[in-house]
Amino acid sequence: MAQGKGVETTQTQRGAPSVFPEGQNGGTDLSSTYFHHKVPIPDDDSQMWFSFRKLWAFTGPGFLMSIAYLDPGNIESDLQSGAKAGFKLLWVLLGATIIGLLLQRLAARLGVVTGMHLAEVCNRQYPTVPRIVLWLMVELAIIGSDMQEVIGCAIAFNLLSSGRIPLWGGVLITIIDTFVFLFLDKYGLRKLEAFFGVLITIMAITFGYEYVMVRPDQGELLKGMFMPYCEGCGPVQLEQAVGIVGAVIMPHNIYLHSALVKSRQIDRSSKKELKEANKYFFIESTIALFLSFLINVFVVAVFAEAVYGRTNIEVHDICNATGILHLDLFPLNNETLQVDIYKGGVVLGCIFGPAALYIWAVGILAAGQSSTMTGTYSGQFVMEGFLNLRWSRFSRVLLTRSIAITPTLLVAIFQDVTHLTGMNDFLNVLQSMQLPFALIPILTFTSLSSLMSEFANGL
Repeated sequence: MAQGKGVETTQTQRGAPSVFPEGQNGGTDLSSTYFHHKVPIPDDDSQMWFSFRKLWAFTGPGFLMSIAYLDPGNIESDLQSGAKAGFKLLWVLLGATIIGLLLQRLAARLGVVTGMHLAEVCNRQYPTVPRIVLWLMVELAIIGSDMQEVIGCAIAFNLLSSGRIPLWGGVLITIIDTFVFLFLDKYGLRKLEAFFGVLITIMAITFGYEYVMVRPDQGELLKGMFMPYCEGCGPVQLEQAVGIVGAVIMPHNIYLHSALVKSRQIDRSSKKELKEANKYFFIESTIALFLSFLINVFVVAVFAEAVYGRTNIEVHDICNATGILHLDLFPLNNETLQVDIYKGGVVLGCIFGPAALYIWAVGILAAGQSSTMTGTYSGQFVMEGFLNLRWSRFSRVLLTRSIAITPTLLVAIFQDVTHLTGMNDFLNVLQSMQLPFALIPILTFTSLSSLMSEFANGL
């Protein structure tokens, strides 16, 4: 494992870690895997504390990172939260987002100060066995997240085509177009970041449209967001709360963010520039996660208002009256309605018209497509950092996509599109269980003064 990293690897594993200038850690900068050039930071001395020009130059990594807070797993968790608990679990979503922001700040700070991302630091600091265990756990989290993302895209294609594209067909389309989109960075990093910005905008518009159409009770929304209490909740709501945490705070996203910040030109010998980079990356991450939080709230509120407390026969009658297909989704009984990404879109179409169904599907497609791309980036950085692999671009993408896509394709072939809710709930809880394998390393390394010097965590 140590081969190809030079003398400094042995030194950092035996004793105190050392920080290497950019381009000198083993002669290879892993951030160049995709980002072939670095974004320059303009000199702007006209503003003493804040510069919009500098903020714009630093803008990008935080929004790519925030995609993980908007993937189909999150959307599934949001709609389940609204459908099963109404507005009562919004405070869990708010708390998880705030904690996520603090962890993303630590990830960005590690990348800025050391010039290495979290997987690289783990490789240099941990012995072989814990390093391999960490890598396997992170890969498991990526595979679980990827399954939700790809199936989310497949469901969106199924809804948009009125069922003509089967689930497995949507998975194959997603695999192909993800490979195509991943090569967009050849046209420039800023263009790639702009493309992700467009996808986030599509999600904000589509889910915001659903929010305006449904017009949820604002008083109940604010009460659920700021009162940490869940009246009348039981095991179902508890599982949902755990799923929210796992859906929002994704382990591999911490590894990803620590790598993305390396795409900016920063003189790491200058404490002033390091402080400045940490400040602007934190501001950018705050804005990005605030937007992602709003989009998540849109989804929770829509289903809390439109679905919470409804029965199967009630929705069946509504769909029958409006002429929407898929009546077989809603049995003629008085049991509480159970929804998922697919059935949720159908319910919205029944209650608010066909436009609501297709706009929902477009939002899900944007969420799934963007998150599959950032998930693939996470896989590349994690594999290269932990295993020190030096493969061709195509080989790396093919291997990591195959690891994640194979189980997804099997699920799509042997499972019906209407019976995926249980799997999504399980995968969200799985993400929660994987959190320590990212939390312990990031908290450990950002607290080491020998690694972070004055930028180490305080008490």
